[in-house]
Amino acid sequence: MEISSQKSLEKVLSQRALQMGSSFPCQICVVGFLCGVCLTSLFLAALTSFGSFEFGGFSLSTKSLGASPRNSGSEIFNCNFKPKETERLEVDSQSVKERTDDERVSLLYSAWSAKLTKSVDEESEYLKQLRLSKSNVPNAPHLENCKLRTQVNERLDRRPGNESFPPWTGWKGVLDMNPAATTNEQMTYFRHRVISEGAYPPWITGSDEENYPYTRKVQRDIWLHQHPLNCRAPNVKFLVADWERLPGFGIGAQLAGMCGLLAIAINEKRVLVTNYYNRADHDGCKGPSRASWSCYFFPETSQECRDRAFDLLGSDEAWKRGIITAKDNYSSKEIWTGRTPRLWGDPWAYLQPTTEINGSLIAYHRKMDRRWWRSQAVRYLMRFQSEYMCGLLNVAHHAAFGKEAAKIVLKSLGKEWPKEFANKPNSDIEDYVWSSHKPWIPRPLLSMHVRMGDKACEMKVVEFEEYMHLADRIRKRFPHLNGIWLSTEMQEVIDKSKSYSNWNFYYTNVTRQVGNVTMASYESSLGRETSTNYPLVNFLMATEADFFIGALGSTWCFLIDGMRNTGGKVMAGYLSVNKDRFW
Repeated sequence: MEISSQKSLEKVLSQRALQMGSSFPCQICVVGFLCGVCLTSLFLAALTSFGSFEFGGFSLSTKSLGASPRNSGSEIFNCNFKPKETERLEVDSQSVKERTDDERVSLLYSAWSAKLTKSVDEESEYLKQLRLSKSNVPNAPHLENCKLRTQVNERLDRRPGNESFPPWTGWKGVLDMNPAATTNEQMTYFRHRVISEGAYPPWITGSDEENYPYTRKVQRDIWLHQHPLNCRAPNVKFLVADWERLPGFGIGAQLAGMCGLLAIAINEKRVLVTNYYNRADHDGCKGPSRASWSCYFFPETSQECRDRAFDLLGSDEAWKRGIITAKDNYSSKEIWTGRTPRLWGDPWAYLQPTTEINGSLIAYHRKMDRRWWRSQAVRYLMRFQSEYMCGLLNVAHHAAFGKEAAKIVLKSLGKEWPKEFANKPNSDIEDYVWSSHKPWIPRPLLSMHVRMGDKACEMKVVEFEEYMHLADRIRKRFPHLNGIWLSTEMQEVIDKSKSYSNWNFYYTNVTRQVGNVTMASYESSLGRETSTNYPLVNFLMATEADFFIGALGSTWCFLIDGMRNTGGKVMAGYLSVNKDRFW
């Protein structure tokens, strides 16, 4: 009986002990004990590693404690213990931080968007809805001040007073408008002397070695040819020409044709005056710039010469005496394959071999004079962007780079934005020096124009994979290259780009071709405004990129190459998937 009672008592005690062992307070005690052991072990291990440490003059040596690395508690216990609740709290905290950062980026991106797409009053109202004001929205580094840039360029594209040249000094942008430059007599004298002697035009970037031969001199001479001192002088003759508008003629072909007409005008000592430009005949081009090249770029000549030329169009005597001619006076052969101006000798004979095709640099081909001249002509025709074109680039920059720019700006501001931030008035260095810097883009940047579709009837067409093979070759030499500005009319190419996760692709948001339709049909489906605006944006982005991959068999790529070679990019090289069909 006693034995039975004893067993029952033991059983009750065992159950009670089991219940206590599984209770929460008991578990806490066990966890606390294990943590204490872990901390003690780490403490001893640290002493063993460092030998001794001091607290306020009290020195403690691990040698006196007899701790041995082999008996370190970290080998006996697993001290990586972390309660799951703590892990969850840390993850939640990180998620909240990322969400907060993303919200701030979106807020700043939206504020910048309003600046681009809304009127001044609409922008202010929209910012109020975001609980912001213009005073606490930081400047957007990727956007150009188009109004200021256009004003500066207009000043650089005309002669002041009775001067022989525009104010092309060694000072860039608005620096020579600084009060110190206009009030200092000695500075004014030297500035006047530089202008009188004829400095080089400001739209050329880089030295002579970084451009095609004679680029700066040629650009100056073309400007002087196109801007005579007196447009009504009896010896001033004109060539008035519409832009090509035959069905199937793309922007590249139109530019190539106008390059030929400019060559004829220079050879015959005429001022070229462009007339109707069908691609600018849309609602985006306002006022006098509608249906005119000036909607996108500065006019090829002065308004005085344009007025004089259009007056002479109605004069039978002017036609009879040859004071004025038109495109119809010249054959297609003269326009498209006519004689390159020889005023500067033959600088194309020593073009630097920086174009690679099939692994070899091209040192010579049969049309080097045409390549050199078209580069000069296109650079002149596109020397300054209009305010409208500048705005189109701003929209493209913002869509592609806006959120990256917002992250960079917010990182520099810290956590106080938008609560504790206000724009300060600009200093002189910001207004007169830094204002000349170009908008930020994520550099280095590779531009790639992939031409496929109906172009197969004119040149060898290669798959997108071949272009990417060339991109990998560039990155092998420049491993910090990660971004590609992708220009293409084919949706297939955009889809394929998504499989290259190790590259960042940027491209305009426009409907692209699906299937093999003609370029004329594709452009018609987009409408005149879109089918003109987005290619020009891609063209200018390609000229600003650090590297370029294209197909020289495409006139568009041929002209991009020319703009880069007169824009300080000669030594960046050019990797082409094929050669021009006329070489």
